[in-house]
Amino acid sequence: MPEVAAAHAEVREILGVPAEKAVFEPLTHNPSNGVTAGVWRVTGGDRSAVLKVLTRTKETGVAWSASNDPRHWNFWRREAYVYRSGLAQVWQRHGIRAPRLLECAERPDGDVALWLEEAPGEPATTWSLTRHIDHAHRLGAAQGAVGAGEDAPWLSQGFLRDYTSGKTTGQALLDDDEAWQHPLIRRHFPPGLREDMVRLHHDREWFLTVMESLPRTLCHLDQWPANVRSDGPGDGVLLDWAFTGDGALGEDLGNYLPDCVFDLFVPAADLPGLAKAAYDAYVHGLRESGWRGDEHLVRLGVCASAVKYDWLTALMLARADEEQVAYGGQGTVPAELRYRERGLALAYLAEWAAEARLLAPRLGFPEAPSGR
Repeated sequence: MPEVAAAHAEVREILGVPAEKAVFEPLTHNPSNGVTAGVWRVTGGDRSAVLKVLTRTKETGVAWSASNDPRHWNFWRREAYVYRSGLAQVWQRHGIRAPRLLECAERPDGDVALWLEEAPGEPATTWSLTRHIDHAHRLGAAQGAVGAGEDAPWLSQGFLRDYTSGKTTGQALLDDDEAWQHPLIRRHFPPGLREDMVRLHHDREWFLTVMESLPRTLCHLDQWPANVRSDGPGDGVLLDWAFTGDGALGEDLGNYLPDCVFDLFVPAADLPGLAKAAYDAYVHGLRESGWRGDEHLVRLGVCASAVKYDWLTALMLARADEEQVAYGGQGTVPAELRYRERGLALAYLAEWAAEARLLAPRLGFPEAPSGR
């Protein structure tokens, strides 16, 4: 049994077996995040559960360090508060729920152990496009109904600005001719992408200000296929509520769609069709829930959310010569595949950014500094 997971009384209470009889299987997660000591599937007898240990003492890089500030995007105790308050189930009647909390245990060393039901269903990493679109519809209905009414003191604020500002690897390479001549970059980054990504970086403050001025809603802020499971249409289980807080309408969708491609769950060639259908489904869900706002503001929220990936181009320039490691350090990814798919997805995000620059002034926002 891993030392950090050791909790004999917890195991006996949850699974009904002595801790030495339980089997701890590590689950894939972001090992760089300073708030996560570990995640395991724990089985004992005929029972199973997921154990996630939250911590503030893990050594990690500055970009992923744990925070004691309840409003910070990486506040280490937030997920415990989300589960214990019941907020994780706020979207349940719209077909999106969290795993059931079995126990939230405060440990003597200061860590917090979340014991959760093992979420049923098929992970969204293997879904058809139709099921991604169905999730977008349910997300729209949920966010339209709940709105921005929740304001617990531990919900994150300013997530997009703070999260992106901590990711600075390779930024100087955006203006480095040699970096753009790397064979992987030349082969797989479409013509014009350099100019588009430099412009996005130049306009970063404008995009963030726009996103912060749009209609608000409760957001999960870590929507991507590895965090969603489902038994079928009309039902979804959403994992990892650690970033939950204030966000713009459309912001979660603007995160979910590119991540489908960036992590190779959906071919980049399918992104334009998926994005259109998912956006329409999201808006339909908003309207079904009774939301009566201006749809153009939602469209702006989706398109301007491209700024969340301002850092990704620079990171790919910086790591073109490195082994391409899969999420969570679980194996590797062929470099040609990753750069081809991400290059196409970044080009699509450049189209979102261009649309946002055109749409924003029509809705009363100032023009982007780049004038485009």
